[in-house]
Amino acid sequence: MHRILVIDDEQSIRDLLKDFLQTKGFEVSTASDGESGLTLLKENTFDLFLLDLMMPGISGLDVLRQRESEKIDIPCIVITAHASVQTAVEAMKLGAFDYISKPFVLEDIHLAITRLLDYSRLQEENRSLKSELKKKNTLNKRALDRIIGTSDSIQSVIKFVEKIADSDSTVLVTGESGTGKELIAKNIHYSSSRAGKPFVPLNCAAIPKDILESELFGHEKGAFTGAVSTRIGRFELANQGTLLLDEIGELAPALQVKLLRVLQEKEFERVGGIKTIKTDARIIAATNRDLEKAVKDGEFREDLYYRLNVIPLKLPPLRKMKEDIPMMIDHFITHMSKRKGRAAPTISAETMKFLTGYNWPGNVRELENLVERMLILKEGEVVSPDDLPERMRSGAVDRKSVSREQALSSDGVDLNIMLDEIENNMIIQALEISRGVKSKAANLLGLNRTTLIEKMKKKAIEYNAS
Repeated sequence: MHRILVIDDEQSIRDLLKDFLQTKGFEVSTASDGESGLTLLKENTFDLFLLDLMMPGISGLDVLRQRESEKIDIPCIVITAHASVQTAVEAMKLGAFDYISKPFVLEDIHLAITRLLDYSRLQEENRSLKSELKKKNTLNKRALDRIIGTSDSIQSVIKFVEKIADSDSTVLVTGESGTGKELIAKNIHYSSSRAGKPFVPLNCAAIPKDILESELFGHEKGAFTGAVSTRIGRFELANQGTLLLDEIGELAPALQVKLLRVLQEKEFERVGGIKTIKTDARIIAATNRDLEKAVKDGEFREDLYYRLNVIPLKLPPLRKMKEDIPMMIDHFITHMSKRKGRAAPTISAETMKFLTGYNWPGNVRELENLVERMLILKEGEVVSPDDLPERMRSGAVDRKSVSREQALSSDGVDLNIMLDEIENNMIIQALEISRGVKSKAANLLGLNRTTLIEKMKKKAIEYNAS
């Protein structure tokens, strides 16, 4: 229940407002003059107070001045019969949220209170979200995984990140799924002058299209069914910081137009709102799609593509820097064993040969997932080849190749059954690598998302990410 204080020297006004506001579900206290009103404000917790300007003794403007000087953080709505532009302006300068003249309509009072409470809640939500982001960003900065590797491929990426970090230009990070695009974006942010501001990631493929606009730009109360309150979006949260738009290739055409406007004008409106909001967020976009092909196919706006592709950064797949695999494994084992408080397993030389010989279709993410699995299953023990998944023991495979086990014997094979088994295995692997995100799994397999879902239904394949 929200608590309201009414400060007015007229008994009839105090009683009228108290009775009316109590019927609206508020807890109401009253004060007959500015001095007693200030005492109540100092000694109690209120969500807001209604204040008459013309009162004997301490005037309403004096109450606002003392509230400001004594840092009483309670919002105010001014009510007075002596309405004038001068007093209104002065009251607003002293921090009044709204200004209502006597005689007033009670529902107008209720509407003003509702607006103030919505605004206060939004401000608190904003502070809370920024506080959480600040904590998360501090932890991210402290525990940020450095880019691991000594190969020419990864060293060129490291040098490029250092070169572009302090630029405010938009960066388009491309590469196969699992190559570490978000890690690169974090390194760009934390190596820049924006490091003390929020790093806000948003996966455009993981959020339903009908609410993605609200996630990006926020929405006003009542903008659509279910919008019970005003909500700020990622562009506001990332102001003066960095906004990562992951899987940008999945953005719907209507949102592509709105994103283009933000990139050009640095401003936007919340869904259902008319107020234009400025933003100073640096944009880093990431995708595993071929956006040039998507432009040619009419699936992605050409003008948006060029706006995003100011600084292109293509990440190499893990199979092209296999010399870095032992170092990455050692880094992941050390990092995860400390975090989980577990003894680190040892990787045998024979096992390492299999790992460096495998083609890693899921790239660094697949490698990281494997290390986590080994850490859980082989605490403080030696990891042998038998502990690896069958696909890794079968040799170097990628998503377009067939396992060496599939060799034709003199007895012949049932090709349909074999192909069905291979397809099942590939779908399950793709789901494991993508952690159950079907759009990513479909990209790994070169399929449309709907085609993958149809195949999973037909084959009765279910996957629940653990």
